[in-house]
Amino acid sequence: MSARPLAIFGGTFDPIHIGHLRAAWEASEALDAEVRIVPAKIPPHRPQPVASATERAAMLRAALAGQDRLALDLRELEREGPSYTFDTLASLRAEIGSERPLVLLIGADAFAGLSEWHRWRELFGLAQMCVLTRPAQIPAMSDELAAEVASRTVGDIARLRAGPAGCVLNMVVSALGISATRIRALLADGREPRWLVPQAVLDDPALLQPYRGAGGKSCGT
Repeated sequence: MSARPLAIFGGTFDPIHIGHLRAAWEASEALDAEVRIVPAKIPPHRPQPVASATERAAMLRAALAGQDRLALDLRELEREGPSYTFDTLASLRAEIGSERPLVLLIGADAFAGLSEWHRWRELFGLAQMCVLTRPAQIPAMSDELAAEVASRTVGDIARLRAGPAGCVLNMVVSALGISATRIRALLADGREPRWLVPQAVLDDPALLQPYRGAGGKSCGT
């Protein structure tokens, strides 16, 4: 029997919101995996975060308190240079060995652009890919990514758990259309993002202070 999978869920988390946490939680339950939330220090494919690495780590610690299914992994914040997923997966693979399943949890929109990522083909040799989709979401992929994925796609979780790397599984998660950009805009406008961010983050006014008056700009979801 394979070891319990280790899955990572990356992003800027600028700020962390309920949509992020729900997707990671559902994937953790479905895969019976240890899931680590990995905030990026310098995202290569999007504008830089509004909140600093320290501020975002503080928000994540508050958001993840009181549960033991999702953990925080700060290796990208502590590493110099761009936060390449290849480097993160390589470091994790070196730590856990060659046999344990390592799973990259990735949103469907981000996965559709995978062929633009640093050393993207090599990612399949390091980890399984679990593509988190919303109902009826079918993002277009480049021809070269589609060709790479065609022979790797599996239809059940058991196949993903059975090996260390190389497969792609599409997993439908709850369609919570929450945007970090929208949350930043609400805060910049002096409004409260209740029910959009974790209550523990909302309860500490200092955690969301970086976005008050920031104009809601910078990077994505």
